[in-house]
Amino acid sequence: MAKLLEIRNLTKHYPILGGVLRRPVAHVRAVDGIDFDIHRGECLGLVGESGCGKTTAGKTLVRLHDPTGGRMHYFPLESGDGGAPFPAPVDIAAAKPRELKSAGIRHRLQMVFQDPATSLNPRMLVKHILAEPLRAMGGASRRDIDDRVIELLSVVGLTRDHLLRYPHEFSGGQRQRIAVARAIATNPEFIVLDEPTSALDVSVQAQMLNLLKSLQDRLGLTYLFVTHHLLVVRYISQRMAVMYLGKLAEIADTKTIFSHPRHPYTHALLSGIPAPDTEHKTRRIVLSGEVPSPLHPPDGCRFHTRCPFVIEICRIEEPQLEPADSEHHLSACHRKHEVEALVRERFG
Repeated sequence: MAKLLEIRNLTKHYPILGGVLRRPVAHVRAVDGIDFDIHRGECLGLVGESGCGKTTAGKTLVRLHDPTGGRMHYFPLESGDGGAPFPAPVDIAAAKPRELKSAGIRHRLQMVFQDPATSLNPRMLVKHILAEPLRAMGGASRRDIDDRVIELLSVVGLTRDHLLRYPHEFSGGQRQRIAVARAIATNPEFIVLDEPTSALDVSVQAQMLNLLKSLQDRLGLTYLFVTHHLLVVRYISQRMAVMYLGKLAEIADTKTIFSHPRHPYTHALLSGIPAPDTEHKTRRIVLSGEVPSPLHPPDGCRFHTRCPFVIEICRIEEPQLEPADSEHHLSACHRKHEVEALVRERFG
């Protein structure tokens, strides 16, 4: 499968200012050097506890946040909007926002936020919310924009009767459909979905997931699905990456991670999923201690302060994201080849 994005050593640090002159005295290492690829047409799930940096990573990929360091190589389609060839690849980490817009790349990278009640302008009608990104692109007549807005509503399961309403007049599920319609308005290739179903009821969650899958197939979209809900990732994603304290702990096909995880943190996350088969349920792995502060992450493996299988090398040497079972299954653990046996021995 062809690459859409190639991320190498991506970092995003936030300065903590102090003193009379308000100079940086420390940095929050929200994302601290991660490597992974996103393939065209796939849905990659990004999971982890709150505060692990997954949302920051997603916002950085679409340049809502400027990266502190690293490379984000984007492999676009052969030509831009005006028919001029794109250079391949484009390092969108190094490009300035004006350059991304002028090259026709800005609108190809979009995001759907967790809470549509706050991401949609409460003072704008739906027709204006959906028309706004189309006007920003330029080159379309008013009639073309109006036709496109009606088409977008139809695609997400709404009608033209909803055009002249404000966001507060809709249910949570309908508002998220409007947010999705706004994201696809500019015909993007890549969309970051940041917890798009967490604020919805369970029945509405299923409808939203089915809509997202349908749009992916219909429009050829590529997703990064950021969530802490593992069953949602299992349903919608082909691959998944597990993040802990600004680092990637494991990445592989979703089925492989659920059946043969190769990192203790992944085992702990999966053990919390309710299992219908009570005879073969693995005992819940309860992690001790708190997640360390991203201001002062521990030396060595960042998980070693909570890992039930820690050994001396874990405290000293940071493990690299390396092949576990195959070149497509990567784990950042010194004991990746024995972790399943260790889990069975201690937790059944």
